[in-house]
Amino acid sequence: MPLKYALVHEWLTPKATGGSELVVQEILNHVDADLYALIDFESSNLESYLYKRQIGTTFLQNFPFAKNGVQKYLPLLPLAIEQLDLRQYDVILSSSHAVAKGVLTTPDQLHICYCHSPMRYAWDLTFDYLRQSKLGSGLPGWLTKYLLHQLRQWDVLSANRVDYFIANSQHTARRIWRCYRREATVIYPPVNVEAFPLFLQKENFYLTVSRLVSYKQVSLIVQAFNKLQLPLVVIGTGSEMEKIRQIANSNIKILGWQPDDVVKKYMAQARAFVYAACEDFGIALVEAQACGTPVIAYGAGGALETVRDVRSHHEQGTGIFFPEQTVAALTEAVEKFEMYRNLINPEYLRSHVAQFSPQVFAQRYLDFLNKCHKTRPYFE
Repeated sequence: MPLKYALVHEWLTPKATGGSELVVQEILNHVDADLYALIDFESSNLESYLYKRQIGTTFLQNFPFAKNGVQKYLPLLPLAIEQLDLRQYDVILSSSHAVAKGVLTTPDQLHICYCHSPMRYAWDLTFDYLRQSKLGSGLPGWLTKYLLHQLRQWDVLSANRVDYFIANSQHTARRIWRCYRREATVIYPPVNVEAFPLFLQKENFYLTVSRLVSYKQVSLIVQAFNKLQLPLVVIGTGSEMEKIRQIANSNIKILGWQPDDVVKKYMAQARAFVYAACEDFGIALVEAQACGTPVIAYGAGGALETVRDVRSHHEQGTGIFFPEQTVAALTEAVEKFEMYRNLINPEYLRSHVAQFSPQVFAQRYLDFLNKCHKTRPYFE
């Protein structure tokens, strides 16, 4: 009898198009699995590959404004994910950056979690969340802190429902160990490097593409380029859009949201791609290198696994790191980049990121699934 698979993801909406959604799509290309999520607004989206697909959801599907961000119901997410009845399946595959790994399973089921990140609201971004929230101070603040405390406890408890963890980077694997004391196998997420044009002749502008939210540190990049007086293009939208517009000088163009073909054009032609956030993996850094565009990145997180500093790798360099999220550190890194950029070979950048292709991901993911099956003899 063939095994029955279920794939569980957090939410499926037209605005959710990041790395975790690419992982879901690639898994579905190779595994015949029924799909579940807290909410689904993709099966009714004409432009989605999930259009008309049957997708199981939770009671949050009918909550007001859920489509624009189910995170507003954060205290209810653990309860909601536990309402999915998956007893009919042999294997549960979860794609989790919040609560998907918390589905209830039986002792006879195999649960393999691809973890993009331990829940950021509860761990790394707790203090950012409190500072930005209207409920972050006074009596409501204490209630919010208590709820986040309870969320952390549930998050650790739910990690015990997973048989095997996969991490999207060594950085995430270390965070999984720190939060859950569980080991994770690293399988880098799929990046469609072939979809990005290699461009050998670069133009005289720098580029950043990002959501404009505080932890992405786009305002830091803008301040640095104000000081450098070099041309910078900013693509993206978010809660900090107005702030960034106000501080940007005339050498900086704020383009807001742009379609994929426009993003690819700018990414291919840019002198360098600038990124100041600490990411678990950082797909945008890989996409830029696929275009032959060097990267100037904060030297932390997944960037250390995808970018090679030209100062130490010379002929195999793909960019340059800066050690602190400060204007001074980034300014110095851009100046250093100008000194070393002629050593960077765009064609080498393209070959370097081939290791992150969908084909490599699929092979490693399927091999890992087979390995897990062999350790569970009652599936034979």
